[in-house]
Amino acid sequence: MEKFNISEITELIKSQVQAYREDIKTETVGTVIQVGDGIALVYGLDNAMQGELLEFPNNTYGMVLNLDHDKVGAILLGDSSLVKEKDTVKSTNRILQIPVGKDFIGRVVNPLGQPIDGKGSIKADNYRAVDVKASGVMDRKSVNVPLQTGIKVIDALVPLGRGQRELIIGDRQTGKTSIAVDAIINQKGQDVICIYVAIGQKESTVNNVYETLKKHGAMDYSIIVSAGASQAGPLQYLAPYSGVTLAEEFMYAGKDVLIVYDDLSKHAVAYRELSLLLHRPPGREAFPGDVFYLHSRLLERAARLSDKLGGGSITALPIIETQAGDISAYIPTNVISITDGQIFLQSDLFYSGVRPAINAGLSVSRVGGAAQTKAVKSVSGTLRLDLASYRELEVFAQFGSDLDASTKARLERGKRTVEVLKQGLHEVIPFEKEAMIIYCLTKGYLDSIAINRVKDFELHLYKQLDFDPLGMEIAKTIRETKNLPNEDLMVKFIKECKNSFE
Repeated sequence: MEKFNISEITELIKSQVQAYREDIKTETVGTVIQVGDGIALVYGLDNAMQGELLEFPNNTYGMVLNLDHDKVGAILLGDSSLVKEKDTVKSTNRILQIPVGKDFIGRVVNPLGQPIDGKGSIKADNYRAVDVKASGVMDRKSVNVPLQTGIKVIDALVPLGRGQRELIIGDRQTGKTSIAVDAIINQKGQDVICIYVAIGQKESTVNNVYETLKKHGAMDYSIIVSAGASQAGPLQYLAPYSGVTLAEEFMYAGKDVLIVYDDLSKHAVAYRELSLLLHRPPGREAFPGDVFYLHSRLLERAARLSDKLGGGSITALPIIETQAGDISAYIPTNVISITDGQIFLQSDLFYSGVRPAINAGLSVSRVGGAAQTKAVKSVSGTLRLDLASYRELEVFAQFGSDLDASTKARLERGKRTVEVLKQGLHEVIPFEKEAMIIYCLTKGYLDSIAINRVKDFELHLYKQLDFDPLGMEIAKTIRETKNLPNEDLMVKFIKECKNSFE
C-alpha cells in the first residue's frame, strides 16, 4: 500500500487555496442609511479614509467627510436625488482627484474639473489630489518679486509680492471683485496664470467676470472655476480646493499663478451647512470648530517655492464680505489672522466717489514692501502719512474757517492725493506711469494745478510718457531698471509737461 506524505498534501492544498483566492476580486461595500441635501450617511465602510472617493449607483460619486465609529458621512458630488436609502456604495481606495493641465487655460470649469462653457472636453495632463498638505517652510523662499495690480493705491500703499496672501475685505457692492478682476487684467504679458474661483456667486455675476476678462484679452491666461449659487453645498465647499489644485500644477512646473477666491464668506457658510447636516456640533455663531482649519489649509497652499522646486509661486487674493464694515466678526478675524495683510474697502468712501474705496488706515501689506519696485517705493514713502493726516484735518476743517498756511497746504496736498489715487473701473496703469504721477504728487508739482484739473494733467502726463521722446526714455528706464532715472531729467520732463498742459 502506497504511503502518503502529509507535508506534500499540505503544500498542495495551500497552493490550491492560494490560486482560488487570487481569482476572487474583493470589494469593500457599504449601505446608504440616510440621504438628503447633498449628504449621505453610509454604514459598513469600516476602512474608509478621510477625503476618499466613493462610488454610488447611477454613476454618482461622493467624498468622505466624516468618520464615525459606526458609519461614514459623505458629500455627494452630483445629483443627490439619484441616491436612495439601502443603495450599495463601493469604496474606491482613492483620495478625490481632479484633472489638471495647460488645456484648462481659457476655460470655465466646475469644481470637478468638468467644462461648463460648452466648448467641448478638456484633455488632462495629470490628475491631482484635491486636499493635500501645504508645502513646508524649507520648501519655500522669501517673497521679493512684485505682483503689480495696475491699481495705484494698492501698488503704492499695500503692494503685493508673488507668493503672498492678501485679503480683500469689505461690505457688499464696494468693489471687491472689481479689484481682483483688475489685478487679473494687469497680468497681461507678465507670464502669470490667473484662476478666478466663484463660490456661491450668481451665474450672471460669473458671466460678467468672464465677459470682462475676455474683452481685455485676459482669458488667454485665465481659468474660471465656478460653483454658482444654484449649485449644491458640496460643490461650493470643493470649489476653492479645486482651484488651488489647478494652480499647484502650474506652480510645481515653475510658473507664477494668481488665484482669487470670491468669496470665502460663502465658502464658510456652505461648510457650516454641510457640517450641521453631518451632525457636527456647532460652535461660535453656529460655525463648526474647525472652520479656521478649513481656510488655513487652503490659504497655506499659496507660496513661493524654493529654487530647488522650480521657484514657482501661487499668490492668493481671498475675498471676505463684512456686515456694516465689521472686520472684527468671526470669519473676517479668522481669515485676517491667516493672511499677510488686508485691503479694506469702505462703503462711505465708495459712495462719496472715492474709488477704489480703500481705507489706507486699515489696509496693510505685511510682505509686499519687500517686493515693491524701487521706483514706486521711493516715491510713495510719505503717501500713507499724507493721506492719514488729511483725513484727520478734514474733520476739523469742517468746523474752522481760520486755518494757518501750513494746515491749508496739507489739506490741499491731501485733496490732490485722494484725486490722484482715484481710478476708473478696469483702467489698469503700468507701474512706470504710477511712479511718475506719484512722484509729481509727493514732490509738490501738482500743488499749483486746480483740483478739478488734476485728472486731466494725469492723462496728459501718461500721453507724454507714451509719445514724447524724453518721456519715452524715462518710461523705458523705469520699466527696465525698476528704478527712477536721473532726477534732473525727471524734473525737466515734468516742467515741460506742465508748460504744454497749461
